[in-house]
Amino acid sequence: MAAMLGLALGTASCSGTPRPESSVRLPSPEQPAAAPSAQPPFTTPAAPADPPGMAGTPQDPGSRPLGWGPQQQDADAARQAVDGMSLEQQAGQVLLPFYPGLDHETRAADIERLHLAGAIILGDNVPKTSGGQVDAGAMSVVIHRLQSAATADGRSWPGVIGVDQEGGVVARLRAPLTEWPAPMSYGAAGSGPLATEAGRAMGSELSALGFNVDFAPTADVTMGPSDPAIGARSMSGSADTAAELGVAFSRGLLASGMLPAAKHFPGHGSVSVDSHEGLPVQPASLDQLRARDLLPFQAAVDAGLPMVMAGHIAVPALEPGVPASVSKAAYAELRGMGFHGVAATDALNMGAVKDRFPHGSAAPLALAAGADLLLMPADVGAAHAAIISSARSGALAPERLADAAQRVVTMMIWRGRTGAPAGSSPGSGAEISRRVSAAAITVLAGPCSGPMVPPSVRVTGGTAQDRSRFEAAARGAGISIGQGPLVSLIGYGRPPADPEAAGAEVAVTLDAPWALAESAAPAKIALYGRSQGAFEALAAVLAGKAAAPGKLPVAVGTQNAGTGCG
Repeated sequence: MAAMLGLALGTASCSGTPRPESSVRLPSPEQPAAAPSAQPPFTTPAAPADPPGMAGTPQDPGSRPLGWGPQQQDADAARQAVDGMSLEQQAGQVLLPFYPGLDHETRAADIERLHLAGAIILGDNVPKTSGGQVDAGAMSVVIHRLQSAATADGRSWPGVIGVDQEGGVVARLRAPLTEWPAPMSYGAAGSGPLATEAGRAMGSELSALGFNVDFAPTADVTMGPSDPAIGARSMSGSADTAAELGVAFSRGLLASGMLPAAKHFPGHGSVSVDSHEGLPVQPASLDQLRARDLLPFQAAVDAGLPMVMAGHIAVPALEPGVPASVSKAAYAELRGMGFHGVAATDALNMGAVKDRFPHGSAAPLALAAGADLLLMPADVGAAHAAIISSARSGALAPERLADAAQRVVTMMIWRGRTGAPAGSSPGSGAEISRRVSAAAITVLAGPCSGPMVPPSVRVTGGTAQDRSRFEAAARGAGISIGQGPLVSLIGYGRPPADPEAAGAEVAVTLDAPWALAESAAPAKIALYGRSQGAFEALAAVLAGKAAAPGKLPVAVGTQNAGTGCG
């Protein structure tokens, strides 16, 4: 069988040299954070050079590397608008709710009644056709209705219509929109320009439907297989690479008209508890955090990203037992890094905060700590009431609420004034998605050139859709299905044991590659995706029609990051 596969059993013939260090220039990790700025949001300092992302006197657009930057006119307009708001209106401007199912009319009524910033769209809010695909026309109608509700009280700026669209397992909108591989693909491909191109293509399809915010990219640096929440959502296990590629991807989103948000500050990739279920504790010192987990966020700040999302992660070095999303010390650290944009919380209905702060109490606590935009409170009405009550009692300083509202309004006034390029049709990014997978596919063991399998194989593992897509891609590459060596598809996380997989000659991970360390297959391939384009890249490598240029973005067992055939 080894001869049939063209494999050298017991050897990994694809070890390569690690990819060079990132060229992103970041502050020295030993350098202490600056004191938090008392400056109002987006205002102009006297010095001629504004920090990226700050408003100021008009500058050469080239001085803002991401194209982001409210002007003084936006900040002035926001200040005037917020000064004229009632307490109820200000409280609404800092809340971004979700809603269950397809009842967008009830949420639209809530947006009008509570003066909410807008809404976030989740998977169960997406209208579907009879064939189960996204109904793009109906989705546009829903967004238009929510947008009209957000401006019903006469505001001149657009509402925030957001979505979590990262690629891989986190994608609220699927076919006929382009299906993207996991963000770890960008780390394996190692190309900033390709990440930018992908971000632009993804954002362009979202913008065409009416979205203006994508809560991406994930800036977290994954620590490996003990990371339960991020995994392949992370671009790399290298902080420098994650920093470089996160900024590159964000550049593409901004070029498409989408506002990105780097998440989950101060880093969710190096904790062993999933904040959807409980409160992770990050035991690292501040020096350790600044040398690793915070580097991608520092790069985002330096590049001028408009938003950073604070995660529900307790950091004893900052404030013991308190999630960063409601921690004054955590927001002070973020502002001390030079961030002047909108600080958003992760979803307030997650397990790490929901039970600790009942009846909407997390909302005023997060604002008092330094948050500006509060995502997905479990009960938006209760959160709105809690903010008003806290402001009236003095527990939440009214000027802090006004400051938060002004930051959000400034961002959206700028977004409304500058507009967005014409969006693109659903599925228009498919070729770019295929190129990402073709550039990322990594061979950990097996031949680096020539056919890896004979013209017929068997397949096991994955989902029914995975196997169907693999079979279609294999046939397109001249490989039939039915006999020959066994190809095992290993899905997300740690799937149930597949009895057949023990005898597989080719093991393929479709998400993070760590499961390959446990495989005895003589050929091991990391694919980082399960789109049709990803399977086409796999089939081309198996048939010897394409090389596998990717390099491991994380260590897998004894194989270091940076190894591969590329």
